[in-house]
Order: sequence, then C-alpha cells, then structure tokens
Amino acid sequence: MEPDYFAHPSADVEPGARIGAGTKIWHLAHVRAGAVVGAGCVLGRNVYVDVGATVGDLVKIQNNVSVYQGVTLEDEVFVGPCAVFTNDLRPRAQHPDWQITPTVVRRGASIGANATVVCGTEIGAYAMVAAGAVVTRDVAPYQLVAGNPARHLGWVDEQGNVVSRGAERPTPVSP
Repeated sequence: MEPDYFAHPSADVEPGARIGAGTKIWHLAHVRAGAVVGAGCVLGRNVYVDVGATVGDLVKIQNNVSVYQGVTLEDEVFVGPCAVFTNDLRPRAQHPDWQITPTVVRRGASIGANATVVCGTEIGAYAMVAAGAVVTRDVAPYQLVAGNPARHLGWVDEQGNVVSRGAERPTPVSP
C-alpha cells in the first residue's frame, strides 16, 4: 500500500514512524520509529524527528532542525532553520540515571532561525521567539521574546504582528 505522504528518496522514514496524510519530508530528513508527525506538515532538508517526539498537524520545520525525544510541537507550529531543542538539563556523555526533560511548543507558536529552546520550557500558543534567542524559561501565549537569555519584547497577534510593547498582555491579543 502506497503511503499518503511524500518522502524524498534520500529521506529515511523508519518502519513504525506515524506520518499524517499530505506531509512532505525532504532531502536527508530522518524520522525514527515511534515518532509521530501529523498531517500536512513540511519537514525540510536534514530534519531529524526522534523516537517519542510528537509533531502536530500543519507544522513547518525548516532545514537542519532536530526534534528530540520529549519534544512536543502542537499544530501549526513554525520552526526556523537551525533551531535547537534540548532534552537533557544536565548533559553528560555517560549518565546511567538520565531522564528526559520534556518541552512543549503550543499551537501556532513560531521559533526563529538559530534559536535554542532549553528543555523543560513551554512556549505558549501563538508566541514568537526571535531568531537567535535562547529560551531558558516559559514563554507566555502571544508573547514576543528575543535575546540571550530570551527576554520580553512585546505581544503579537495570531498573524505575528506586534500589537504592544508593554509588559502586560493586551486584551484581546488577536483580531
């Protein structure tokens, strides 16, 4: 039976990976057995989706991104090129009691190119993480953050337009 997604001939989709209808997996991407990728997604060149990682529907992951075990990307998330997710708060080459520290990126959030998301954080719905930011703590829904460590810069609507530079979230945030 023919899959209802597209995988470039150079992509490696392991048996046991669950891929939704209409998803496109491009050059040199690797989706591990036990990974879940929703419908209508785009996984760019050299994207890696690990065992136990979850990618929702209509997610776009740009080139050179690794989505490790313990990372959940909800529906309509955008991940820019070379963004980094971690899953280990105290990394060591040898650690017999190693445990995954989960990360959640909520619906519609955007993560800019070369941003780093430290594990154990939650990025709220429709939040925007600027390119190069280092996220070390939770990002509120609709919040715009930038810098190292990532700091509050304002609030965005569902289309990503800056609607306020104030400290307090405006109501309503989106139209």
